[in-house]
Amino acid sequence: MPAIAIGPLADETGIKIPTIRYYEEIGLLPSPPRSRGNRRLYPMAAIGRLRFIRHARDLGFDIDAIRQLLTLADQPDHSCAEADRLARIHLDDIESKIARLEALRDEVRHMVADCAQDRIRQCRVIEVLADHGQCRHDHPPASSPVINNR
Repeated sequence: MPAIAIGPLADETGIKIPTIRYYEEIGLLPSPPRSRGNRRLYPMAAIGRLRFIRHARDLGFDIDAIRQLLTLADQPDHSCAEADRLARIHLDDIESKIARLEALRDEVRHMVADCAQDRIRQCRVIEVLADHGQCRHDHPPASSPVINNR
C-alpha cells in the first residue's frame, strides 16, 4: 500500500509538520504505522483528510465540529442532516460575529468622524472611550473576544 512520509505530506497539503502531529495527537488524523527507522508513513488518504481539515479550519469551523464532520464523512451512506445542522450552527455564529463587528465598526467610525482633532480635552475618541454611556451601540466588553482564534 503506498505511503507518504510526514515531510512530503506537509508539502502536499500546505499544513506544517507540527500541526499534522497535533491533529494526530487529538485524533483528527489516525496515527500512522511507522517505518523500521521509526518514521511516520501515512496512507495516501491522509492527504484528502488533511485537506478537508484545512479547508474546514479556513472556513472557521472549530476542532469539535471538524471531528464530527470527519466522522460523518467516513459514513458516506448516512443522511447529511447532521452535517447540515453543524454548518447552520456555524453560519449562525458567523452572522452573529458579523453583526457585532459591524456595530463596533460603526461606533469607531462615529468616534473618528466626530473628533475635532484639536486638543485632547476636546477629543471625541478619548471622551467616548472614557464614558461607555456615550457609545451609540452596545458592544461586548474587551474581555469578550468578538472573533475566536483558531
